[in-house]
Amino acid sequence: MEIFNNHKKLYGLALLLFLVLTVFVAIIPALNNQENYKPLPNSVALTPEELDGKNTYIENGCVACHTQQVRNVDMDKTWGNRPGIAADYARNERMSFLVNTATLMGTERTGPDLTNIGNRQPSLDWHLLHLYQPRAAVGASMMPSYAWLFEEKENPTKEDVIVNLPDAYMIGVKGKIVATQKALNLVAYLQSLKQVELPTGTVSQEFLYKQEKTSEVKVAGSTDDLPDGEELYSVNCMSCHQPNGEGLSGAFPPLKGSKIVLDNNIDLMVRIIMNGYNPREEYAVMPAVGTNNNLTPEQIAAIMNHEKTSWGNNAKKVSAEDVKKIMDIIKTEK
Repeated sequence: MEIFNNHKKLYGLALLLFLVLTVFVAIIPALNNQENYKPLPNSVALTPEELDGKNTYIENGCVACHTQQVRNVDMDKTWGNRPGIAADYARNERMSFLVNTATLMGTERTGPDLTNIGNRQPSLDWHLLHLYQPRAAVGASMMPSYAWLFEEKENPTKEDVIVNLPDAYMIGVKGKIVATQKALNLVAYLQSLKQVELPTGTVSQEFLYKQEKTSEVKVAGSTDDLPDGEELYSVNCMSCHQPNGEGLSGAFPPLKGSKIVLDNNIDLMVRIIMNGYNPREEYAVMPAVGTNNNLTPEQIAAIMNHEKTSWGNNAKKVSAEDVKKIMDIIKTEK
């Protein structure tokens, strides 16, 4: 055939075939993906502050140790309410024409997955403490300190955001530790990482490889007919109040021996879990964990019972029905 003897025609045909394949294999599927995987209705684009925080997240190598992907396996339930889908990342855009890094899914979990960290840990105070000195918040943490994102000021202004440091970490500090705008923007980015609810009627993937739990005969309405309170405490409360319930002096209050926890009148304890609590200067502000994480009366009762009967505490357990009554009252007050 003459075409094989004419290099111009041969190369031209090869180029044409390459372009046609590119259109059908790469361009058309990409356009279809853009059409099919549009941003979820309740998702929002990053603000300028959150975008700057994303840049800081990349600059400091956070992506190397933290993933942002909830796989459809049972063990990933810790990080999100459902497996991740392509639409979760639809609002991510290139950092610039030359820099992609739009989706920071990561490849390993030296640290925990951050997909839903904005819901799991919404506390500004906790994030700032964790960035300044990770071991103050999580004793076994391997994360390096990002102290250069903070300043030491003897006379902070009203506009300054002060880090609530435990007393043990205030040795040698003259004045107060104040967060720079870089630190605040980084926390704003972390707080923006939230799983958005799927549109009504959309069925999400099920988590696979579920661990079967042995069934036990339980009396409906009893304090035994509740989820695992220790597991729920680990997910929702432990990062601040610590595994031993002793909190962190100067940062987060103890639950061990707490008058509120030991009180048989559970009204205040339920309100704190649902609405959060601002102890002013003594401790950091507690977010509305129950409301933010959509905890059910059964889950809240399980957490309370764990706190009431752990670390030497010996208070009366509560039922989900008692918790629900208070939750209903709280709803009418809003």
